[in-house]
Amino acid sequence: MNFESLNLHESLLSALKTAGYTEATEVQQRAIPPALDGRDLMVSSSTGSGKTASFMLPALTKVIAGRNDPAQRPRPGVVAGPRILVLVPTRELAIQVSKAASNYGRHVRGLRVATVVGGVPYGLQLRQLSGPLDILIATPGRLMDHMQSGKAVLANVEMLVLDEADRMLDMG
Repeated sequence: MNFESLNLHESLLSALKTAGYTEATEVQQRAIPPALDGRDLMVSSSTGSGKTASFMLPALTKVIAGRNDPAQRPRPGVVAGPRILVLVPTRELAIQVSKAASNYGRHVRGLRVATVVGGVPYGLQLRQLSGPLDILIATPGRLMDHMQSGKAVLANVEMLVLDEADRMLDMG
């Protein structure tokens, strides 16, 4: 099945083509349509099967759709916080997911993605959190630090992704 048949936005299809992806994997074929319909999913698939695209493409679709809806645009001077929150267990996975978001969203004008993880100075993360934000990718510990300080505003999250939730639970 090709990506065009999944009803993805033209800018996402263009990015997928640029990245050399033509056919959706099985997990993408099964997960993307219900995710686009706003349904809750629990997906399990092997490493390298395309799980990240399975949630990131619907997330980016939501961002694009929100840009066309005046009611979903942040008001001037108000920090809206992210519309999409992706929690991951490790800094390494956060960096991979962030690269995927930037790669798939390369043709989404003005896409704002922030990554909040431990082991990185707070200054950069605070700057990323202070402006308008579409997607926030974070590890739980550092996100909780920013939430406790009032810097991470999650009131406008419309889509939550727990990537490798089983691993996060194993880590406590």
